[in-house]
Amino acid sequence: MPKKAAGLTTRRVETEKVPGLYADGGGLYLKVAPSGARSWVYRYQIAGRRRDMGLGTLAVYKLAEARERAREARRLVADGIDPLEHRAGESTAAMLAAARAMTFRRAAESYIEAMRPGWRSAIHARQWPATLEKYVYPLLGKLAVDRIDTALVLKVLQPIWTEHPE
Repeated sequence: MPKKAAGLTTRRVETEKVPGLYADGGGLYLKVAPSGARSWVYRYQIAGRRRDMGLGTLAVYKLAEARERAREARRLVADGIDPLEHRAGESTAAMLAAARAMTFRRAAESYIEAMRPGWRSAIHARQWPATLEKYVYPLLGKLAVDRIDTALVLKVLQPIWTEHPE
């Protein structure tokens, strides 16, 4: 159960040690964990469902910053947008943008490093990069991964198939 408060003060936020939720107003709460860790929570209701959204720790966001973050979330709720889903969508969009920006060479090198411990032979560790360097990187190495299609893959593979049919 949240503790009653007429709004938090900077001093109270910095000194509160007793575990619990402390209301600032407008759905913003200071959460003090049993360990003493303190973080900000925005509590709201949307589509008949109560949700709690973490806004960050006290070490990162002071009272004024937490109030601003809660204000932004309240605006989303007022527009009928769930702030948690909105944040998840932004995170997914950022990950997709990063993946699209990744070059084939960087993706391949990351894959090789991830797989290297599982290879039984040191020869494989040398063959993979050498093969890619010789046949693939000249055509695909600088391209973003999302730009590579079947036609480009075939353009790389067809000369190899004719030179080395095995």
